[in-house]
Amino acid sequence: MPIQPFQLPYSESAVRDLRERLARTRWPDTIPGSGWEYGFDLASLQRICRYWREEFDWKAEIGRLASLHHLRYVTGDQSIHFVHERGPGPSPIPILLVHGWPGSFLETRKLLARLIDPAAHGGELSDSFDVVVPSLPGFGFSSQPTEHGMDTSRMADLFAELMTELGYERFACHGGDFGAEVCSWLGRRHAARIIGLHLNYSPGSYRPGLQPGAVLSREEQQFLADANRWLEESGAYDHVQSRTPQTVAYGLNDSPAALAAWILEKFRDWADCDGDLETRFTWDELLANVTLYWMSETIHSSCRLYFEVRKAPLHLAPGERIEVPCGIAHLPKEAPFPPRSWIERGYNVQHWTEFARGGHFAAMEEPEALAKDIRTFFRKFRNNFHND
Repeated sequence: MPIQPFQLPYSESAVRDLRERLARTRWPDTIPGSGWEYGFDLASLQRICRYWREEFDWKAEIGRLASLHHLRYVTGDQSIHFVHERGPGPSPIPILLVHGWPGSFLETRKLLARLIDPAAHGGELSDSFDVVVPSLPGFGFSSQPTEHGMDTSRMADLFAELMTELGYERFACHGGDFGAEVCSWLGRRHAARIIGLHLNYSPGSYRPGLQPGAVLSREEQQFLADANRWLEESGAYDHVQSRTPQTVAYGLNDSPAALAAWILEKFRDWADCDGDLETRFTWDELLANVTLYWMSETIHSSCRLYFEVRKAPLHLAPGERIEVPCGIAHLPKEAPFPPRSWIERGYNVQHWTEFARGGHFAAMEEPEALAKDIRTFFRKFRNNFHND
């Protein structure tokens, strides 16, 4: 059967190994008083790793996750883990929630609850969704690709197949980071099946199909300059992962301290937390995500997606647009973020919300506001969807 039950894996010996490795970490030197100037602050990482070794409870985390319905979709040599929760409303819309890097399906836990049963969170029961949350191939509990070419377009095709197996001929999509790119490919290649796209990120590889001689506005020119400056100042990880992911994976797959620094640096830099992770996240939330990468040994297969996307970017042909209705949630700390005119060159934007707070990890940082925006955007499509 393509759809199979999935038992969350847990290994006590793997937990012991993790703690032993943390205890044996060979820490590098640092310039006294330099703080974060050279990268992840040594004292901060030591504090995190001490908590990880002595207090974080992976077994309890697995126990909490077990309350969700976990399944896997097996197709060819791929096994895609996903969570499937049905909404209690009279006619829920199926929605695919797609995560990115360095996140995982764990990002969506707070958002998921608010979409399944909005009435329990101050919303209307009529706005409920059937929610499907897959782990991207090469991430979390999904299998690691064994061939070239597992890019975001291929992932979109696999998720379209998954939704067919679940009996959903038409469905909604929401994504951030790589999830926004996967959703965009769904809208591009499976438009007849997509009710609408809701994105809290403009895909990094997206380029609109500009006609010859097209003139960019001053705002668009400024965005492109800002994006290039951001890559120069903050894109070292992107350059490495899109060109030599195997090289950096040796250390990240072998040292939990290195893995934590590599992943948590992005949470610190990209979230709306002013450099203080604890203002936005608990240590348990952050370390659950890092531990998932560690236990599944997926840091290389996840980083490799940058390499694959560089080979197959989301570049639209001149005059081409993704005509599926699109809603955009712009969180202020998500930078650089394109102006609306740049996104509208390639997307059929029908909804745009400026959030007061939040950054890159929208589902974790602002789950209530994001859920409300998703419910509002898709409300206009409910009658037509159920009359199909």
